[in-house]
Amino acid sequence: MASFHSDEWRAICDKFNNAQNLTEVESRNDPENDPFRSKYKARELLREIYCSLKSLEAGDGEQDADGGESGDQLPTEQPVDDQKEEGVFSRGFSGDSPAGKRVAKLGAVEYFLGVNHVDTEELSAGQEHLMNCMKLLERCGVSSENVSLFINVRNQLGILWAGRDETEMAQEYLEKAESIYQRYMKEDGTPPTDMTEYFSAEENLLTHQERIKRFELAYTHTMYYLAQVYTNLGQKERAATYCHCTLQRQLQLNQFNPMEWALNAAALSQYYIPKGRYMEGRHCLAAATVVSGLAGEVPSEAVAQESEAESERREQLRQKRAEMARCWIKYCLNLLQDAKKLLEDNIGELDTDRQDELRRARRRQEEEEEKGRKSALLFGSEDTFDSIASVEEKVMCLLPLDFTEARSVFLVGQNYVTQAKEYYQMDGYVTDHIEILQDHSALFRALAFFEEDLERRCKMHKRRVDMLEPICNDLNSQYYLMIRRQLMFELAETYSDMMDLKLTLANRQADAQASDSHTIKKFNHLCSASAKFFQMFLDSLCSPEGKPPEHLEEEVLRPALVARFRVARLHSKLISSSPAVQLENLDSSLQNYKYVVQYCEAHPEAAAAVETELELSKEMVGLLPLKINRLKARMAANN
Repeated sequence: MASFHSDEWRAICDKFNNAQNLTEVESRNDPENDPFRSKYKARELLREIYCSLKSLEAGDGEQDADGGESGDQLPTEQPVDDQKEEGVFSRGFSGDSPAGKRVAKLGAVEYFLGVNHVDTEELSAGQEHLMNCMKLLERCGVSSENVSLFINVRNQLGILWAGRDETEMAQEYLEKAESIYQRYMKEDGTPPTDMTEYFSAEENLLTHQERIKRFELAYTHTMYYLAQVYTNLGQKERAATYCHCTLQRQLQLNQFNPMEWALNAAALSQYYIPKGRYMEGRHCLAAATVVSGLAGEVPSEAVAQESEAESERREQLRQKRAEMARCWIKYCLNLLQDAKKLLEDNIGELDTDRQDELRRARRRQEEEEEKGRKSALLFGSEDTFDSIASVEEKVMCLLPLDFTEARSVFLVGQNYVTQAKEYYQMDGYVTDHIEILQDHSALFRALAFFEEDLERRCKMHKRRVDMLEPICNDLNSQYYLMIRRQLMFELAETYSDMMDLKLTLANRQADAQASDSHTIKKFNHLCSASAKFFQMFLDSLCSPEGKPPEHLEEEVLRPALVARFRVARLHSKLISSSPAVQLENLDSSLQNYKYVVQYCEAHPEAAAAVETELELSKEMVGLLPLKINRLKARMAANN
């Protein structure tokens, strides 16, 4: 090949630098009606470089490095990269030899042409050039001169095939890139030549540190793409591991967008939390909170109005921080709900024996937490560890065992509810706003479980009613039918819980106040309100003419039958001094119990969804007629 210092070679290097500038800088300013103008110019320069390299080669009397022109008989469906891992390290001539370096230069041009075509949405042409690069690299083994190219071309092919939903093909390329990196680092590990250095003057070559950074960044991209591939393949544990490694490497390399990184870390927490891995989930969220702070403060509304760019930045920051707040809400809610499941007895109340047992085990659990932290994949450098730890200290990662601990978790969750609602307001974000309210309600419900004072517990449920009932009544059922049904059912259950609490309180009282008119009126109000919302739910399933469905769809089967069962129970509990009203209530109760039994007889497959309710309904269908007949007999005798 011609001398590195020849005028012709310097012209090639200048063209390459111009092509890079057009691609990475000038293309950002291309007009909307010609979005790829700069990249098309870069492509022409790359083609000229390729022709010049072939000409230099021919002038030196060398054999064509690729054995043919670009695009000849290229494989397009199966990767040429099917050799064993050992092969890419040993096959052909050395990557450090003159011939190997010539192949690397031609391969690099094919690679950049491939990326150029993919960027301009010409995927078939892009694949062709990338496969040309692969074909060239087949002729030599991996070395410090070409390992970066080996990995980058496989990354690009992985992205290309993933974009076509050919996930397994993408997986093959990316896993090969991963194995090449690991093998190279094990057997060599020296800072490898970056592809751009093939066309750089000696005085412009990268430092060892910059080479390492670019190489490690390429491998970080491999990790990132593999995380997505494993997600699409349903390999969630593996995907989470690769996502965690990607985020850690991005911090180490200082190559990340703060808000994007924070959102990815917060999203990763949502994998850990449902699995009960609260230490990892909390760490992800705390790191997300700290890193998001690097994006700066949200511009004030006044500043945002002065600049379109600042206005857009303000909206993005507000939205992303609201999304992170919602992830924190889920953390607190799941922590409380898991603690409730662990501590409740067979009737849903606090099991004090279990509580004492877990308290005794708490010391050992806290000691193991530190060991777990050392084995977990932690984020950040020494500079950020303290900041992350300070955020983590604000909320526990062990399951709360009493009201005091549960309340501390609740307050953190409620604080993030307030933050999330500041952005997701009812005007413009109806669905999101209501979901946040439902989470807030669920936080109150979980906290109420730990409250021993029944009056205070009842007030917590009243807070739930106050936040949900106005929304339920105001929502347009035509557009938000499913959401209204959710709210109706939750309100019905909440009123029912309050009724049961009032009944328990009345039974505990030893004086005559237990049955005074005020207590009875309050009890009946809660009972009627619960029945009303259950009936609203059932009415929402009816046809426009008000006819109940003959067949209940699977998604509403259990809720509908449970609602019928609960309405029957509620009507039988209403207190009245009037025998006629009592008779009316008992008859309504009987009809609803009969509906559950008759529906399950007509649709045997439904019985499995409501086994307990069906058994009790059958029992009540047998008992209530006797009670009704006795009442009728007393009424007749009195008349």
